[in-house]
Amino acid sequence: MKNIVILISGRGSNMEAIVRAREAQQWPARIAAVISNKPDAQGLAFAQAHGIPTAVVDHKAYASREAFDAALQQTIDGYQADLVVLAGFMRILTGGFVEHYAGRMLNIHPSLLPLFPGLHTHRQALTAGVAEHGATVHFVTAELDHGPSVLQARIPVLPGDTEDSLAQRLLAEEHIIYPQAVRLFVEDRLSIADGEVRIAETTSI
Repeated sequence: MKNIVILISGRGSNMEAIVRAREAQQWPARIAAVISNKPDAQGLAFAQAHGIPTAVVDHKAYASREAFDAALQQTIDGYQADLVVLAGFMRILTGGFVEHYAGRMLNIHPSLLPLFPGLHTHRQALTAGVAEHGATVHFVTAELDHGPSVLQARIPVLPGDTEDSLAQRLLAEEHIIYPQAVRLFVEDRLSIADGEVRIAETTSI
């Protein structure tokens, strides 16, 4: 039984999707905790309503990024996390923190990485005039938005699309692929070789 800890900063809609998928599909895992860096994050109430322990590590209470990451790491490790899931967690993490969770921390980024890392991905896609946009679930590495890709979802960029319309359509796809990626990890079907993710096929009994 694997322990999953999910980090959020706001509503945590991807966190909600993962929680609902785990409940519906009965993964061999439990959501050990939902942790936020913001005391007023809306997703905390959702987690509590589903019987999930919650914690707040307020980044404003720490003088440096390193001090915050150390406190966050201590809190996560208190839940014996096998997997850390970033679900709208709006903090840039230090190299030491990322290294501590190497190979067991996932993030979702709203672009078809390696295209458009960083912020304002929908704006970047529209400015570039690409025909399709998407989202990528990837393992987290020290280089922002450059970790090995696990799954991607693709949507067409339609005439008249705006940042908001792209974001709304893409979010629905995120809610599909992020739980899928987490389940693959839970089922020990993900491995990294030569900087690339390999997905093992299911075995029939």
